[in-house]
Amino acid sequence: MRQKLAAGNWKMNGTGADLVELKALAKAQSTAKSEILICPPATLLSRAAELTRDSAVSLGAQDCHAANSGAHTGDLAAVMLKEAGASTVILGHSERRADHGETSAIVAAKTTAAWAEQLTAIVCLGETLAEREDGSTLKVIGNQLAASLPKGATGENTVIAYEPVWAIGTGKVPSLAQIAEVHDFLRAELTTRFGAEVANAMRLLYGGSVKPGNAAEIFATSNVDGALVGGASLKSADFSPIIQALDAS
Repeated sequence: MRQKLAAGNWKMNGTGADLVELKALAKAQSTAKSEILICPPATLLSRAAELTRDSAVSLGAQDCHAANSGAHTGDLAAVMLKEAGASTVILGHSERRADHGETSAIVAAKTTAAWAEQLTAIVCLGETLAEREDGSTLKVIGNQLAASLPKGATGENTVIAYEPVWAIGTGKVPSLAQIAEVHDFLRAELTTRFGAEVANAMRLLYGGSVKPGNAAEIFATSNVDGALVGGASLKSADFSPIIQALDAS
């Protein structure tokens, strides 16, 4: 049985004053059945780790470099993030692919680096609005999955997050049928490549304008094992109902 996962991506939001929200979340969700993950800015990881020690909340990072060290000004290696308190790292988010020109090959290299430090990789995939409208969604998703995910993926070291680019932060959400189509496709593709045992152990998250008002119906959709949540994860009062909906699904 796959444990459900509610993952929050704070993106470039949050300073030390906002850690009160993390403390409130840990207190409010102390008995949650789902795994709870918050990925704050790297500047907050160490302090967040102190606040969440022995709580139901685990921590992740939002990116890592493919190298373990070296002349990469401004970048962070997986080993550094692990030392700061991360157990997981988000890789290949559409904002990284768009803003920093990250290719699927780069995402695959970063995934390998994360695994080497025993970090779980949340590998993100998603189509643009133009790709959705021209009917190439599954082709795009299939190509991203194949090129972003190295050999050796398991249910323990990898989570897949489907985030349609056009739904992130826009308030637009695909239909439940569209979400199910992609998630069922992903499960089938993983089964073909890695076998049923591995594929059935790997969690598939949906992300893109997930809110308390739509969470329950999304979590009831085929092959959705949780969510990667952006803005609604910044406040405990907004994220808690999403976690509760996941627990109830």
